[in-house]
Amino acid sequence: MTSTLTPTLAGPDLARLRATLELVRANDTESVLAAAMPSLPPAERAALAGRTRFAHAAVLIFPNSLDGLREQLAAHGLDVGAMTPSVVVRDRLSRRYGVPAAELQVGILRAPVTDAAGQPRELEIFAMATPPELAHLAADERRHGRENHVALAVPEADPVMLAGVQRTTAAHLRPDGGGYNRHENCTVLYFRDAQHANPAFHRLEMISTGEFPPLLAAHLRDSAPGLGLLRLLTGAWATQAVATAVELRLPDHLADTAELPALAAATGTHQDSLGRLLRYLATLDVVRAVPAGYALTELGELLRTDVDGSMHSLARMYGGPFYRSFGALTEAVRTGEESFAKVFGAHHFTHLAGDPELAELFHQSMAASNAMFSELTRLVDFGAAGTVVDIAGGNGELLARVLTANPTARGILFDLPSALVTAGPTLQPVAERVTMVPGDFTRTVPGGGDVYLLSRVLHDWDDARCQDILAICAAAMPEHAELMIIERLLPETGQADSLAVPWDIHMLCNVGGCERTEAHYRALLATAGFELTGTTPLPLDGFLLRARKAG
Repeated sequence: MTSTLTPTLAGPDLARLRATLELVRANDTESVLAAAMPSLPPAERAALAGRTRFAHAAVLIFPNSLDGLREQLAAHGLDVGAMTPSVVVRDRLSRRYGVPAAELQVGILRAPVTDAAGQPRELEIFAMATPPELAHLAADERRHGRENHVALAVPEADPVMLAGVQRTTAAHLRPDGGGYNRHENCTVLYFRDAQHANPAFHRLEMISTGEFPPLLAAHLRDSAPGLGLLRLLTGAWATQAVATAVELRLPDHLADTAELPALAAATGTHQDSLGRLLRYLATLDVVRAVPAGYALTELGELLRTDVDGSMHSLARMYGGPFYRSFGALTEAVRTGEESFAKVFGAHHFTHLAGDPELAELFHQSMAASNAMFSELTRLVDFGAAGTVVDIAGGNGELLARVLTANPTARGILFDLPSALVTAGPTLQPVAERVTMVPGDFTRTVPGGGDVYLLSRVLHDWDDARCQDILAICAAAMPEHAELMIIERLLPETGQADSLAVPWDIHMLCNVGGCERTEAHYRALLATAGFELTGTTPLPLDGFLLRARKAG
């Protein structure tokens, strides 16, 4: 038996068969995964390769009839087995072209092939009987190759393992249908990357012996056209649902009772409407249904007011002032100017200065990201720092952590008076070693410190103001002092999944600032006479940038 095609053979289908055959011969499991999902990290690729096996590459051809096709292929050097019906491809073609499935005759033929690693694989040939009235279908499919794919088998899969493989793949490729083939007792899941540079890798098939109805149903649901976009478009609903729950203090009340009548009484709400809200919150994993009613999930616990790391205030800000300003994002994109000022009539910080209650809420909400600081005192030795100056330190959380970990250090918390009033409770355990200094860091900062902290400050400002702020710091800092900046960093290249990307739009919309790359910060620091000496990752996609005066 041989698996070669005579080069002199002509015809579009024979050419496509030849190309697919060569694809199988030139690849193995690792290379198929790398080609199909270039964004898959090497460690995940290795793990996925350990649970899957490159099974075949497939092509769809269009003979006039399926009768005698095996003999025709054998004449061209392809020793194929018996033909079996293809339910999945037939149904896809039926939906795509509006042809009743009963009028389509589609079969599968397989020819054994050896891959690049010497392992046995297959060339899978889908064949659709193509009378003249279906010639348009054949021409369109040949042009676009929608049914061409590479396939991974998932040997000995159980529902849990197969679900994990599906989730990993779906994080990089779009679910694109599938089905159960009762003739071969296998579940088939399709994934798609229509933008892939190589048409042979536009589609990936995952095959597992057996029937997995819940997994297949979920995969087909995720394959529905527009579902992902609908989820994006309704994201505002989720924000408001969470914000409403917080405004009603629902998470706090759920800590005491699960019963809907009691919750409605405690929140002063319409019982049926509250039940509908809770049902929606359950789909967001904020609450979960229990026999008595509803209970908080681990995620929902963070919305209580009495827990460490509470995001209660953050939810109020995102569902309140920031929600309103994002409604004017179009204007910010058109003009490059913050939409917050357009909505509220003043710049973000100016508006806060005139509204003490909102200012307090803002500073409380900033504490929700304090987990970014959790590793700082482990990563940095502040032992030699006599005085730590926290510029625009808000409620003092960062400074309190540094001083608690370094009992001999003293601190200066420098911020506007409206911010300092929120710092008392946080700094109380280290109050004897802290001086709170009111002031505006865009004009001056205290001198004489050993370490200067700028945490989540520079991203609030454009480059010109950042240069001014850094120059003010440089003028106040002794020659030996170190500047430590905490910010999120935009990825230098590509579309890395970083919180800095959405926060960059948040900065545009609400303060007129931006997130930046490491190279961007390096350049800004250089203009103020600093040299970036190190960058260290922190939780919540934060980074610590350390700098000293150059030369």
